[in-house]
Amino acid sequence: MKKVLSLFTTLVILFLFGVQCTFIEKNFGSISKEETYILDLPGIQNRGFIRAAVDNNSTGYYIYRGRRMGYEYELLRDLAKRLNVQLHLVMVSDIDRAFDFLQDGKVDLIAMNLEQNRERSNKASFSIPLGKMSTVLVGNESSGKITSWDQLASDTIYVREGAVYKDQLCHLKDSLQLNYTVVPTPNHEETLIDQVAEGSIKWTIADQNIARVNATYYGTLDISWKVQEEGDVSWVVRGNSPKLLGSLNTWLTDKQKRFIPDLYAKYFLNSKNSYFRSTSPFSSLAGNQISVYDEIIKTGAEQLGWDWRLLASLVYKESRFDTVATSYAGAKGLLQLMPVTLERFGVDNPNDPSESLMGGVRYLRYLDKFWMERVPDTSERLKFVLASYNIGHGHVEDAWRLTLKYGENTQAWTSVSKFLELKSDPDYYRDPIVKSGFAKGHLAVNYVKDVMSVFESYKALVEP
Repeated sequence: MKKVLSLFTTLVILFLFGVQCTFIEKNFGSISKEETYILDLPGIQNRGFIRAAVDNNSTGYYIYRGRRMGYEYELLRDLAKRLNVQLHLVMVSDIDRAFDFLQDGKVDLIAMNLEQNRERSNKASFSIPLGKMSTVLVGNESSGKITSWDQLASDTIYVREGAVYKDQLCHLKDSLQLNYTVVPTPNHEETLIDQVAEGSIKWTIADQNIARVNATYYGTLDISWKVQEEGDVSWVVRGNSPKLLGSLNTWLTDKQKRFIPDLYAKYFLNSKNSYFRSTSPFSSLAGNQISVYDEIIKTGAEQLGWDWRLLASLVYKESRFDTVATSYAGAKGLLQLMPVTLERFGVDNPNDPSESLMGGVRYLRYLDKFWMERVPDTSERLKFVLASYNIGHGHVEDAWRLTLKYGENTQAWTSVSKFLELKSDPDYYRDPIVKSGFAKGHLAVNYVKDVMSVFESYKALVEP
C-alpha cells in the first residue's frame, strides 16, 4: 500500500511540475532565453555596448582609407556617445533578417532608413522620423526616359527583398492595370543598380538618396521617375525597449537642427566625395586595401603571428597611416614610437615607413614575450600587449599585481583592466606594490577597446 501511495504521489508531483513548466514556457518563453536579450536601455548601459544592425553600402557603413565611414555609422557613433556605451555593428543586408535579429536579441536597434507599415509596426517600435525619402525607378538612358508607367509594358522590375518596393509597385500595378512583373531578389539596391548600369537587368527601384549617390559614378543612369513621393523613414527598436526608444527619440530631436542635416549633406549632396569614396581601391566598397602600406603591414603581422588587419588597426589608431606624424610628446612614425624606443629597437629614420613599422613590430614582440608566461591565452594576452604599448608595461604590471593582491583573475583582461583604471586613485597608486605610480589607466583601457573595435570593422569589411 505504501509503495502504491508513494508511486501515486510521485506521479502527481511530476504531472503538476511538468504542467507548470510547460505552461510557463508556452506563455512566457524560456526564462534563460529571454534574459539573454530582453534588455532595455539600463541593461544595455550595464552591458557596456549597444548592438546595431547596419547595411554595408556607400551610404550606410564602409571603410575608406582605413577610416570607418557612412551616414548611419556616424549617426550611431554619436548616439552611442550620448548613451555612454560602446558601439557594436552587425552587418545585415536582408531587411527581414534584421527584424529577426532584433526579436532574437542579436541587435538592439535597426539603423536603416525604414518606412513604417502595419506589418513592421506589429514586429517592433519605430522612432520619430530621421527624415523623408522618395522611391525612384532606376534605368539606363538607353532604355528611354520614362514619362508614363505604360512605357514599361511587360518589362521586369527587380527589387530588394524585404523592402517596401514590392508593395509599392504591386499597388500601382493593380490600381493602374499595368502589365510589368515584379521580381524580389536578396540583392541590395546598389547591387541591382550595378546590374542596371551593366545592362544585365533593365529596371530596379531604390531610395532616391541611394540612387543619387550611385548616379555620380554611373553617368548613364536615369533616376528621374518617382515611384512614390517623400515618406517618413525611421530606425527601429524592440517593442519591449521603451526607455531606449525614448532616449533615441530625444537624441534625434536634439540632432535634427544641425547634426543630421550636415551629415546628410556630407553623404548625399556632395557627389564628388561620394564618387571617390565609392570607387577608390582603398574603399571596402570597391577594393580590398586599407592603406598604401598594406604589404609591409602584412610582413610585420607575419612576424607577430597576428592577423594583418589587427596590425593595420593599431597603425590607424596611432598615426592614421601618416609616416611623418609626430605627437605632442615626440612620438614618430607609423606606430608612433618615442625617441628612446626608436633607438632601442633600431629605427634610425622614423619617417621611413618600413623601418618605422618593423621597429614597432620588434617592440610588440618584446611586449608579447614579457606577458607570455603570466597570460598564456593568446587572445587575452593581446589586450595586455596593446595596453602596454599605449601606457607602458610598467603600469599594466602594476595593475596585474593589484589584481593578484585582491584575489582576482590575473589572466583575464577584464579583471586587470579594472585595476588599471584604478591607478588614478591614490588608495591604489600609493600601494607599496605599485612601482610606476599614478596613471590615467582608463585611457589605456579605452585605447584597447578602440583598437579592437577598428579591428572588428576591418575583419567584417576587408578580406584577410
